[in-house]
Amino acid sequence: MESDPPSINFGTQEALHHVRSLTDVGAMTRLLHECIAYQRTLDLNLDSLLSQRSDLDKHLSSLQKSSQVLEIVKSDADHVLSNVSSTCDLADHVSAKVRELDLAQSRVNSTLLRLDAIVERTNCIDGVKQALDAQAYESAAKFVQRFIQIESEYRDSGSEQRDQLMESKKLLESIVKKKLNAAVDQRDHMNVLRFIRLYTPLGIEEEGLQAYVSYLRKVIGMRSRLEFEHLMELMEQKSNQSQQVNFVGCLTNLFKDIVLAIEENDEILRGLCGEDGIVYAICELQEECDSRGSMVLKKYMEYRRLPKLSSEINAQNMSLLDVGVAGVGNEGPDPREVELILEEILSLMQLGEDYTEFMVSKIKGLSNVDPDLAPRATKSFRSGSFSKVVQDITGFYVILEGFFMVENVRKAIRIDEHVPDSLTTSMVDDVFYVLQSCLRRAISTLNISSVIAVLSGASSLLSNEYHEALQQKMREPNLGAKLFLGGVGVQKTGTEIATVLNNMDVSSEYVLKLKHEIEEQCLEVFPAPADREKVKSCLSELGDMSNTFKQALNAGLEQLVATVTPRIRPVLDNVATISYELSEAEYAENEVNDPWVQRLLHAVETNAAWLQSLMTANNYDSFIHLIIEFLVKRLEVIMMQKRFSQLGGLQLDRDCRALVSHFSSMTQRTVRDKFARLTQMATILNLEKVSEILDFWGENSGPMTWRLTPAEVRRVLGLRVDFKSEAIAALKL
Repeated sequence: MESDPPSINFGTQEALHHVRSLTDVGAMTRLLHECIAYQRTLDLNLDSLLSQRSDLDKHLSSLQKSSQVLEIVKSDADHVLSNVSSTCDLADHVSAKVRELDLAQSRVNSTLLRLDAIVERTNCIDGVKQALDAQAYESAAKFVQRFIQIESEYRDSGSEQRDQLMESKKLLESIVKKKLNAAVDQRDHMNVLRFIRLYTPLGIEEEGLQAYVSYLRKVIGMRSRLEFEHLMELMEQKSNQSQQVNFVGCLTNLFKDIVLAIEENDEILRGLCGEDGIVYAICELQEECDSRGSMVLKKYMEYRRLPKLSSEINAQNMSLLDVGVAGVGNEGPDPREVELILEEILSLMQLGEDYTEFMVSKIKGLSNVDPDLAPRATKSFRSGSFSKVVQDITGFYVILEGFFMVENVRKAIRIDEHVPDSLTTSMVDDVFYVLQSCLRRAISTLNISSVIAVLSGASSLLSNEYHEALQQKMREPNLGAKLFLGGVGVQKTGTEIATVLNNMDVSSEYVLKLKHEIEEQCLEVFPAPADREKVKSCLSELGDMSNTFKQALNAGLEQLVATVTPRIRPVLDNVATISYELSEAEYAENEVNDPWVQRLLHAVETNAAWLQSLMTANNYDSFIHLIIEFLVKRLEVIMMQKRFSQLGGLQLDRDCRALVSHFSSMTQRTVRDKFARLTQMATILNLEKVSEILDFWGENSGPMTWRLTPAEVRRVLGLRVDFKSEAIAALKL
């Protein structure tokens, strides 16, 4: 164990002063012991140092030998330094000579290249002349291109040679342009390609681009003009119905020619002016599309008399508004002919949209285009004359589609009839098929304005004429008397009533399906947030219509229940005469001979169950639940007026279970919640004593949710003949 360190630092002046100042013998003795311990420590350290002497002597001897070796190394290092210095001087001298030689060599090479250039320029001048004489225009263009390259490298060349070649270049340009024009006039495509390729080596790429695009435009214009003239001939031959006037095919060929002109000539256009050349060609050919395409669409509107048709439809609508009754006034166009026109318009609009989308994506897919050129080219597709005519035809489409939709919905309502093996009449499927078809066609136009207009028209039809048609049958007077004519259910009247209710139920479901389908399709077709908001706003009206149909359905079901319940009420009135103050013998007798439950269930089965096969599952479930609500409310009132023994409470519990079990088999929905209050009353009336209610109340209720208020619980407890009112009043609920 190491000794504690001394209290003073021995061997210093401070320690000596401290010793001299001591007067206490005990302190002196303690300091003496510390001094002796310190001395022993010094002795141990000295012994340790002396024990290392032999090792230190060996190391010292080794270092002396190493010093001799270091002297030798120093001598060798000095010699190496001398050699390196002399070598460095020699290398610097040689490097300077090499640099001088390299400079001289580069000057010689430059001179040789310049001499070669002079010779090559001379060869180019001679080659151009010889090639022109031999009509080898490709070779002549290559000589010109090579001379221009040499000129760009050696700008100090003689002007005489340059003048000679520029004169030959002008001559070659003149010949190439004449040959190109001749090839264009003769529609000689191979020679057009031959001479257009010479514009690049001649350095007049922009002129070549303009000339070639002009040629493409002429070819497309000529083919389009021939097709258009053929259309005009067919239009004039009205008596010949064997050949249809195919405007869609004419427009398709125009778009196809433009697209192929861009795709097949991509290499040539890029070779002339890069990707800017492609954009320029697209813009120029789009002008041809604006001109020719507009003519086709205008002629189509004239051929199909779209302005006149629209005027007739608008006049008919005004006439109907004045008269106020559907089907009065001018008959208007034939909806079947209108449908054919709508399909044609849809095809034309889809063609235009597909073409525009392809060309715009083509422009956006180019990466090295002038920043100002691409937006201008893209804008030309949306603001050109073709786009404006498409907008006009879109306006006619909306009018025709609205007319077609209204007429067919009205026709479906007018010819409504019962369909064998169907729970609804023909009107429901027919109306929603028409609406679905019209809305799908509107979405296919890819025009948000068309979709909004048709969607608004569909909502208006559903909320007005269709809604009125659904409710018309329910307004028939003395419906209840007809349903149970002679005291039994009349199948025909029941079928009519059930069908009306089924129409409302299925219509509510169809509206939601239609809303969901249109919403999904619009999300795919219209990615813009603003467009989606417009669609969402219109679709919300369809959602409201579904709720409107459900409200009308509920009113109809309540009306039907009001017809059925008077036939069940006598059995319920009989329940009021049944006693629940039962002895054991009476309780046993009730178990064998049920006093009222089976008669009530039989009355329900007789007056309601026969309608199950005539109603939709949803309607029948709602119908049964409304009957249950009527029964439960009446039974609660009756039971609150009775007095109960404990066995009477058991009897009520058994009655409730029988009712729940039977009604659960009559409907697919749960009925336990309908009987919850009655069941809880039976539970309370089963208690052994008043205080047991606390085992089921408040925190002890477990999963059960009490439907009875504390006041109602006390009232039910008061129905027990053996419960004291003081104990009931003392409960803390």
